[in-house]
Amino acid sequence: MIDAFEDHCWKDVVPADVLDIYRHYRRDVFVGPRPALLIIDLYNLSYYGGPKPVSEAVKEFPSACGVNAYNAIEPTKKLIAAARAAGLPIFYTTGDTRPASKPGKITATNRRGAGMKPEDMEIWPDFAPQAGDVVITKQRASGFYGTPLTAHLTQLGVRSLIVIGTSTSGCVRASAVDAYSHGYHVTMAEECCFDRSDLSHKINLFDLHHKYADVMNTGEIIAHLKGSRVMEAAQ
Repeated sequence: MIDAFEDHCWKDVVPADVLDIYRHYRRDVFVGPRPALLIIDLYNLSYYGGPKPVSEAVKEFPSACGVNAYNAIEPTKKLIAAARAAGLPIFYTTGDTRPASKPGKITATNRRGAGMKPEDMEIWPDFAPQAGDVVITKQRASGFYGTPLTAHLTQLGVRSLIVIGTSTSGCVRASAVDAYSHGYHVTMAEECCFDRSDLSHKINLFDLHHKYADVMNTGEIIAHLKGSRVMEAAQ
């Protein structure tokens, strides 16, 4: 029988012997003190092509996440609403498309990709930032690398982060690991993260959960936030 710590989306792909190897990582999971919500790259590009199977969506839009992105919309809307009701600071990241801000002849990998237009990097309308939210533009995977995110969090006295967004194996993972490295307690809402590959999504959440973050069911996080002014109560 799967225990509560492992009762997540990866339980159908991680074999019992591997779960046993990682047994010593088991612990109580929780939403940390003085949290903020960090929303990674929920921009239009991921939703192009509609809620099709990913294998179909990428034929026309190679960066689309298809039905995986659309399945995460409702839980994400509910979590953002709960975070707002609880008074959490809310941060978004998105890609920096300004030509003058990027070194033209430096490429970290040979990965091919078409140039992104500003409208591609706008936040999907269902999650549109509101007054008081902060939108961080970035050039690398992590929301921390080369950005003022840490300065904002320090100024607000944030001590922990709830991390959601896309892709689980890419920018979400990089941001969660950097948050851990900066000393923040990291909670991840399982249903509010997604990837083009279900396998990558599940394995990366498994790995993060055992090393750098507490992966929790979105409903559990909402229950923690509901009915409390989290930031004010912690002052």
